[in-house]
Amino acid sequence: MKTYNHTNFFKHTYCEFQWVENFEFPENAHFKSNSNSTYYYTEKGVFRKSNHWGRVANCHWKIIGNNIKNQQTIIGFAAWDAFFPTNSSEKNFMISVDFEQNNSIIQSVKDKTSTPLFSFLEAQQKLKRIRELLQNDSWTHYFTQDPKEIKQQIIYTFLNSSKSLQQIKQEFKN
Repeated sequence: MKTYNHTNFFKHTYCEFQWVENFEFPENAHFKSNSNSTYYYTEKGVFRKSNHWGRVANCHWKIIGNNIKNQQTIIGFAAWDAFFPTNSSEKNFMISVDFEQNNSIIQSVKDKTSTPLFSFLEAQQKLKRIRELLQNDSWTHYFTQDPKEIKQQIIYTFLNSSKSLQQIKQEFKN
């Protein structure tokens, strides 16, 4: 696994920064980007002060915390071992599905015992299809099972299989 530090963490990485409420950002910050994000490096990781999270240049950086609103300036911290390559075939990601909220997200995984695991590209592709299934219920009318139940069964099977979504739906119709 690649080791990240202040010289390479910003190159095609995925990271979940933790929201830091009580951190006084030093005036001697190490880097300030063209979009006004400020970075301060420590031996353990990096602090980032920014009003934009998610897709950041060639990276995917999330901020994890409560009641965070878009365009709000927030300080986050990430340890160097919280960065994962997005342009690798390494299987470092899982997809978490919340059927109550009709939402799904990609999450990084340090403990490789979680299954199934995907490369970042695989996870993005599956996530797109899962979100389509979650947001639209019209496709469930073609099945005899309860719509909520069939949605969960098909998504669960899709996550745990290498079969295409079309194959899985066909199997559930028979």
